[in-house]
Amino acid sequence: MSVLSATVLLFLVMDPLGNIPVFLSVLKSVDERRQKAVILRELVIALGVLILFLFSGRFILSVLRVSQSSLGIAGGIILFLIAMRMIFSGTETIFPGKYEGEPLIVPLAVPLIAGPSAMTTVMLLIAREPSRWFEWLSSLVCAWVVSGFILLWSNVIGRMLGPKVLEASERLMGMLLTAVAVEMLVAGIRQTFFPV
Repeated sequence: MSVLSATVLLFLVMDPLGNIPVFLSVLKSVDERRQKAVILRELVIALGVLILFLFSGRFILSVLRVSQSSLGIAGGIILFLIAMRMIFSGTETIFPGKYEGEPLIVPLAVPLIAGPSAMTTVMLLIAREPSRWFEWLSSLVCAWVVSGFILLWSNVIGRMLGPKVLEASERLMGMLLTAVAVEMLVAGIRQTFFPV
């Protein structure tokens, strides 16, 4: 996998456009002048969590005795389920309910930005080719920067695009993510049952 394809994959699993309605809903009770600071703080926390999983992924896998092929199959299934929700129901139904006050870590940093699919993806990248850790870190930071820019301006983007365009873009991302999920699943199965 190239750095560009890893960056695109991480951007898709972070799903910033799909997260805009949820961010707007969660931050509704937060003062508008404070919202950007809260989003930036949550972005930094999410990046820290993902970097932790990137560099401790191999250790976690060895402790749990999880093989690379099993991680690929599990990652493919998780991505597929999230992609199905993106296509058919949207992220609003994944994290329902009203939030009072200023959120901290949950639900914005984890699981909206650094969700199970993003954690699994970075662990899978480092497990497959640990020597390319700097490239995977670069991909993660690039995807995070683009996602962060979109989420920092979520108020403006939400007003400009409107709910229908946001929903359509989320479904398109879900369709792309479905293809990636199937590819990960097939690769994991092939590696398990037909090792080279």
